[in-house]
Amino acid sequence: MIDDAIRVLAGDCTVITEGVEREEYRGRMTTVVKPDNTVLVHDRDGYQPVAWLTRADSVSSERSDGFTLVAKKDTQTLRIAAHEQDGFAHYPVSAAGPLVGTCPDCDGALVRSKGVHCVDCGTRYGVPADATIQTDQSHCDCGLPRMRVERGLAFNVCLDRDCESLDAAVKEAFDREWDCPEADCDGDLRILRRGGLIAGCEHYPECDTGFAMPAGVIDGDCGCGLPTFDARSGTRCLDATCEQLHRNTLEPEEVPSDD
Repeated sequence: MIDDAIRVLAGDCTVITEGVEREEYRGRMTTVVKPDNTVLVHDRDGYQPVAWLTRADSVSSERSDGFTLVAKKDTQTLRIAAHEQDGFAHYPVSAAGPLVGTCPDCDGALVRSKGVHCVDCGTRYGVPADATIQTDQSHCDCGLPRMRVERGLAFNVCLDRDCESLDAAVKEAFDREWDCPEADCDGDLRILRRGGLIAGCEHYPECDTGFAMPAGVIDGDCGCGLPTFDARSGTRCLDATCEQLHRNTLEPEEVPSDD
C-alpha cells in the first residue's frame, strides 16, 4: 500500500506567518500538508493560498481543543491555530501522470511521473527520461509494458530491469565494439554503468577515458574513429567534446576539375 498521505485540517483558524514580515489572518480555512512537508492554507476564493510554506524543514501538529500546526523553514515560520475544528483527516496520495498500463501485481493504474509507478500498491520502476512507453504494443510476459530506449540502437525492453535489462542489451550490442581513442592506449571501450551507461576504457583507472552513451541511434563514423549518433539535437559524436565532426561538416567538398 502507498504510505504517502495528505493531511487536511479545516476550521475557524488564526494563521500567522513570520519571516521578513509578520502577517496574521483569521477565517474558516482549510490547510493541506503534503508528504514533502509543503503546507498550503486556503480560504474560499481562487487558487492562490492565503499562506504557504514550501517543503518545510519540520511540521508539527497537535489535536487538543481543535488543532495547532507549526511549520518551519530556515527563518520562516507558519503557525495555525483552530478556534473551532471542522475536520482533521489523512488521505492516501501519489504522484500523478499519464496512464501507461495496469500493474500486474494489483491491477492498479500505472502512471508515468519521474519513472513509472502504481497508484495503488506504490511499486515503482526507474525509466530513462527519453524512453517511450509502448502502451499500444505487446507487453512483456510479466504483464508490464515495454519501453523503447535509444542507446546506439533502438531497444525494446520491459519496464522492470530485473526482468529485461537495458544495460545487458546495450552491453551485448556494443561491449568492446570500439577502440579507446586515447593515444598510446590499446584498450577497448567497455559498456559500464557509472551513474549512467558509459563506454569506458577497460584499462581504467590507468586510462580514465569514458563517454556517456547518448540517447540516439548510430548513423555513421566520426573522423576521430568513434561512432556518430542521430540524436534529438542533431548528429553528434560519442565524444561530446569532439571537434572532428564539426570540422568535417564545415570543410567544403572538393569540386572536381573540368580538366
